[in-house]
Amino acid sequence: MKTEIKLNVEKREILGRKVKKLREGGVLPANIYGPKVESLAIQLITEDFIEIYKESGETELVYLQVKGEKGNRPVLVRHLQVHPVTNRILHADFLQVDLTEETTAAVPVVFANEAPAVKKSKGILLELINELEVTCLPTDIPSEIKVDISGLKEINDVISIKDLKLPPKVKTAMDPEEPICKIEAPQEEKVEDEVPEETPAEETTETKDEGSKDAEETTQKE
Repeated sequence: MKTEIKLNVEKREILGRKVKKLREGGVLPANIYGPKVESLAIQLITEDFIEIYKESGETELVYLQVKGEKGNRPVLVRHLQVHPVTNRILHADFLQVDLTEETTAAVPVVFANEAPAVKKSKGILLELINELEVTCLPTDIPSEIKVDISGLKEINDVISIKDLKLPPKVKTAMDPEEPICKIEAPQEEKVEDEVPEETPAEETTETKDEGSKDAEETTQKE
């Protein structure tokens, strides 16, 4: 049985641009939202969130203990706002879920083993999907979907969504014919055609120009 991931948070009074002061003090602004709950602005210690997120990602349930409330709120991490330069987390959203109702989550795809076609240098592996959208109860969300590529032996061999063996109680509404990965022939390096030297052409042009000038001068003299 998995150990519950818990995180202490408190209600946030500071909103808008003023949250910059929170971040400077090591506090992360965040929100709780959901189909059956009223949106709530919260704040928590940034370092605490980073440590929890390493473990939970966006597929593991996190139980938020909001200061002043009884009981925990089961949530999934959603919509992280990250600074484009420093990669510092600026804001986080938590989706509160009902443990008795199915929800949808994007689960990372992990390619396992080695493709014989790649090992024998017949082709290269194209990874076409890096996450799979699944539907199930919040407690049944897998942390990852493993794709065994050991059966890819020839060029054009492909693994589609329909070939996956999903965990029990987990399903996906994605197109079953959509390819997840395939073996493609390695691209041959194109040999560039030799470009003829430009000097003779320039000389010819200059010669023609000089000839034209002489003809013009002769015409003028006449």
